[in-house]
Amino acid sequence: MSQPTAKHPEKKRQLVLGIETSCDETAAAIVTSDGSILSNKILSQFDEHKAYGGVVPEIAARAHVDHVDHLIEAALKEADVSLNDIDAIAGTAGPGLIGGVMVGLMTAKAIAMAKDIPFIAINHLEGHALSAMLSEDIQFPYLLLLISGGHSQLMKVSGIGDYTRIGTTIDDAVGEAFDKTAKMLQLGVPGGPKLEQAALKGDATRFSLPRPMIGSHSADFSFSGLKTAVRRTIEDIVREKQAPDTQDIADLSAATQQAICDCLIDRTKRAMDFMRGVDLAVKKDDRVNIPQDETLPFVVAGGVAANKTIRSSLMALCDEKNFRFHAPPIDLCTDNGAMIAWAGMTYLKKGINHGLDTKARARWPLDHTAEPVIGYGKKGAKA
Repeated sequence: MSQPTAKHPEKKRQLVLGIETSCDETAAAIVTSDGSILSNKILSQFDEHKAYGGVVPEIAARAHVDHVDHLIEAALKEADVSLNDIDAIAGTAGPGLIGGVMVGLMTAKAIAMAKDIPFIAINHLEGHALSAMLSEDIQFPYLLLLISGGHSQLMKVSGIGDYTRIGTTIDDAVGEAFDKTAKMLQLGVPGGPKLEQAALKGDATRFSLPRPMIGSHSADFSFSGLKTAVRRTIEDIVREKQAPDTQDIADLSAATQQAICDCLIDRTKRAMDFMRGVDLAVKKDDRVNIPQDETLPFVVAGGVAANKTIRSSLMALCDEKNFRFHAPPIDLCTDNGAMIAWAGMTYLKKGINHGLDTKARARWPLDHTAEPVIGYGKKGAKA
């Protein structure tokens, strides 16, 4: 390998500090321009919210205030750098719980102003969308399945900041279906992983649960009917023997997981057809029209992407439909600062940064041109 000379000096690696506070994880991370993660510190708030059965926005915001400074200090220490070495600050500006978003965003702005370095406002969803690029070489365009506690979307990703929504949920997100089912079964938190663990000992065929939207022309999702069916099944068990036993819980967990998986596979298959040029209920001029024999990248991201049953089913689907499967490492599926830092790095490389007057946003769709889906609840009407 040739050594740098005075005429051709070695290019300095840039460093971006990413701050994430959109929900109930306080996170800070430092990522380099070549994709190395120097630190990735995450503090979850499970204990703070456990008694309430869900995330309480006011408690989450106060916890972010208490911990964000310490997390940044820990990230800098682990990376063995100081704020003077940081080239830009990336902070989640939405979507999310507005109080929490404001904490991280104001912290990021304050550091950027104090150090006179670029500030980059990141869409939390874009952080997830680009997270697999931290560990794998993925070329645009690709098909994205974003599945988390608050979002279920299929997107065509054509480039940084260039997204076309192919499908979305018309009611609840897939992660919410996991979490609410886990709550009804009293499995504890985090609901999704607890349900996945319980399902390992269950019979997925014992209970008959619906698969909403399967076979429909669009690539949209629906999970509220599935949650209702689970609740009614639990009520039937209670009427029969007062309370579900361990095997009932395992079997219903397995049945719920399989129903969700079947829905995701069917909807993703429709989106894959769209990427090949098959009409869906979206704009025709957004089709990629790539031949069947040419392999396309497929990325699954978000907290639910950590589910092993869903991952293995999506991998099999990719083999069937000639797509190349990609996913972030398990520890980068849930909310984290590294994905925010990396998204910030992609913008920094393009010479893009944002003003300190950037506002926090509770809702912030990746595809600004997509119409709200009829029936989608207020909390996600434009997601």
